Amino acid sequence: MKKLSLFLITLLMVLTASAQEENKEIIATTSGRVSGIIQEGTLAYLGIPYAKVERFMPPKPVKKWKGVRKCDHWGPMTMQQQNRPMTEDQMSENCCVLNVWTTDVKAKKPVMFWLHGGGFDSGTSEWDPGMCLAKKDVVVVSINHRLNILGFLDLSTCSKKYKYSGNVGMLDAVQALEWVRDNISKFGGDPNNVTIFGESGGGGKVGTLMCMPKAKGLFHKAIIMSGTILNVNTKAMTEELGEAVLKELGIDKKHVEKINQVSYKDLYAAGQRAMAASIGTRRPGTPMMWGFGPTPDGEVLLQQPFQPAFASISDDIPLMIGTTFNELQRARYNQPITMEQARTELQRTFGDETDAYISAFCESYPDKQLRTLPADLLCIDWLFRPKTIITSDAIGGTRKADTYVYMYTVGESDNRGYKGSAHGSELKYCFDVLYHYSNQLSQQCIDANKQWAETLSNVWAKFAHDGNPNCNGLPSWQPYTKENGELMEFGGTKPTLHHNHDRKLEEIINRHCFKQLDEFNKKKITQ
Repeated sequence: MKKLSLFLITLLMVLTASAQEENKEIIATTSGRVSGIIQEGTLAYLGIPYAKVERFMPPKPVKKWKGVRKCDHWGPMTMQQQNRPMTEDQMSENCCVLNVWTTDVKAKKPVMFWLHGGGFDSGTSEWDPGMCLAKKDVVVVSINHRLNILGFLDLSTCSKKYKYSGNVGMLDAVQALEWVRDNISKFGGDPNNVTIFGESGGGGKVGTLMCMPKAKGLFHKAIIMSGTILNVNTKAMTEELGEAVLKELGIDKKHVEKINQVSYKDLYAAGQRAMAASIGTRRPGTPMMWGFGPTPDGEVLLQQPFQPAFASISDDIPLMIGTTFNELQRARYNQPITMEQARTELQRTFGDETDAYISAFCESYPDKQLRTLPADLLCIDWLFRPKTIITSDAIGGTRKADTYVYMYTVGESDNRGYKGSAHGSELKYCFDVLYHYSNQLSQQCIDANKQWAETLSNVWAKFAHDGNPNCNGLPSWQPYTKENGELMEFGGTKPTLHHNHDRKLEEIINRHCFKQLDEFNKKKITQ
């Protein structure tokens, strides 16, 4: 037994060493030479600095360093609320770092530029490693950048110096794309074939980049995953919030520079108080966001995305856009729920249209009646899909480039039962790292869904190659128009095409779940 244990320990050490060993390939970037590691057979360069930042100011290029910089570990995430102590190497205001995964530095492969989720408030690229996706004949890049009050505090009414402070978090992303333009060919990537993609807040960032003139020409395709919660920030709102933050800190506009001496902890707390005292605090589940996020100023950001479309500067960008079946709805699958109990709960939201909602759901998803109904009635996404249809209707067939729409419905289970297809659950499939989740999913679930990791990562990589997601194993997927309502469902036993299958259902959801947005828009019109 002891010999067996010693053998297993030795084997584990060998496997760990081989999975992450030194990468001898040294790359000369515009800022200096870098070395990396090997992650699961892929060359990985982690934590490469791409920008130098000063609080509330646009990013600047990194100063050149001497020698070879070891890029063998994750760089710091931006400052954010954490429930555990973190070192400066783990979390810092100097957070503008990126990661690159490649399998051939001599190649000329499409580049997939990843923007992580977490809204415009939190998150890190460390959540989604790209070593396996890079094996799909692409080069993967992911970034950390400034978020929350550090990335989006609008101090433009105080000084010309801070003209762009309300959008520096997104200007960081543009700076990273410029780094890709100038350096990615050294890693085997093609700077003239860059796809930006992101999920949740990352999807919102993709949409925002599609409305930023400085980003024009730095990317050529886009994928928006569960990203259509609407940012309703206006310049007037963010200016009001910026002044409210100074008031909370006891700093007058003439001495705005004093804000640079305020600790992040005190700054963040003041931001939350200021929001409550001025433009209001967003409640969880609200179908729109505001506060510390991008604001249209007519220069850096022409307009907010998804309202209903994007700036015309992105009319030539092929787009793939989609949602998951359950998204952020609370899972109810492992609770005993009768149809009458479901109807009673639904009436709180849909009132006298409750029966119409149930009927439209059954028409949209007839197979669900035999499986997880009535829980599905309560668990289906009420936030992202309605606005995804509205945006797709506005752009499908009206731009120079094609739009492809999908829905992810792959169900997952763990030791507590069925989990559905929640917000972000598709990421492990798109990045082809499903096997990393053995501590979160049942082995039966992983075994049953292996083919979906292969399918989704292939589709995402294929789209990055030529702007068309069609590949082996898919039915012929046509570009979306309002008339055809074409949607590829990734779920069940194989990918399946639908045509306007849930339009009636989503119109009902949109009428009842976006009343707060309707009230905001009416108020904006009358002001």
